[in-house]
Amino acid sequence: MPIDVESKLLIVDDLPENLLALDALIRGRGRIVFQAASAEAALALMLEHEFALAILDVQMPGMNGFELAELMRGTERTRHIPIIFVSAAGREMNYAFKGYESGAVDFLQKPLDAYVVASKVNVFVDLHRHRKALKHEMEALAAAHREQAELVDKLQVAQGDLERAVRMRDDFMSMVSHELRTPLNTLYLETQVRKLHLGKGNMAPFAVDKLPAMIERDQRQIQNMVRLIDDMLDVSRLRSGSLSIRPKPFDLAQLAQRVVESLVNQAEAVGSRIQLEAQGPIDGLWDEFRIEQVLTNLLTNALRYGRGSPVAVTVQRLGEQARMTVRDQGIGIAAADHGRIFEQFERTDDSRKHAAGLGLGLYITREIVIAHGGDIGVESTPGEGATFCVTLPLQAPTPGN
Repeated sequence: MPIDVESKLLIVDDLPENLLALDALIRGRGRIVFQAASAEAALALMLEHEFALAILDVQMPGMNGFELAELMRGTERTRHIPIIFVSAAGREMNYAFKGYESGAVDFLQKPLDAYVVASKVNVFVDLHRHRKALKHEMEALAAAHREQAELVDKLQVAQGDLERAVRMRDDFMSMVSHELRTPLNTLYLETQVRKLHLGKGNMAPFAVDKLPAMIERDQRQIQNMVRLIDDMLDVSRLRSGSLSIRPKPFDLAQLAQRVVESLVNQAEAVGSRIQLEAQGPIDGLWDEFRIEQVLTNLLTNALRYGRGSPVAVTVQRLGEQARMTVRDQGIGIAAADHGRIFEQFERTDDSRKHAAGLGLGLYITREIVIAHGGDIGVESTPGEGATFCVTLPLQAPTPGN
């Protein structure tokens, strides 16, 4: 039981000498005694303080003790205060019965016995302190229960995150194994066929006019594997926060021209062509390698899902920003997937039908754009193609800012 709990006691009597005498009897360590000379003054004090006990004189002018007790029992704030009535009318026993009916817990007759008064007050003070201690313990238990519930919730969330991470890891490894197996299997079959021809002395497949196509097929499969590995490395760097951005001055229009020229053969292979509109020069301060990676990713996706239709690239300066847009006329993307496709390992159902991949390209692209202080978005309708728009400030934030 805490020893610092103060018990407030209220004594109500219209005679000052009675108040002084009763005050002297009940005052003690850890107690604060309040005096009221009328029922009205007592009610005012009860609205301000929480009392452990109220000792009321029955016979007072105006509102008597019984009426005050009835008012106390009718108010939520004061209904639980224990009441002891004090009366000099000992010969009228019906006073005691009326007192109990009014809500008294005890009844004292004048003249007061000091020992009896002190004993009764001690009982109620101890009850009050025990009640306070119990309330404190209940509040502490409730707080502990809340903390425990919050901890359980956090643990459940952490467990869910861990389970998702494990599933993501397993899915990632499964996808990596599957995607790497495709170009590796193709290369393996090519080497087996070549070995078979060599074993039979058939050199026709190795004629000079056929070697370029053979080498191009090999390079395409190797490039696919390199791209998969690069994507995995970039994701690892992003997770560790070590994806480096090294801004330097260059012309974005020239970079776009270079990227488009590097993808001419890939576009021809799918029956498409890339149309570039670049209003140059567009000088800015960006990481040239990373911005080339962004445009290459967007163009590769446009060729992959564009159904052989032309792909339009626009690069322009708008005030203190540069904007790149890549538009295809392919399978398109449902509105519900516009946000999801920029997350790790996320692909639409239609994209899975048309091409393989890890679902990392757009995630990496978004993170690179964000690292440059820019923004990327998509506008698309299924069956009507997609337009990806990248907006970059002319000067990328320097590392650490």
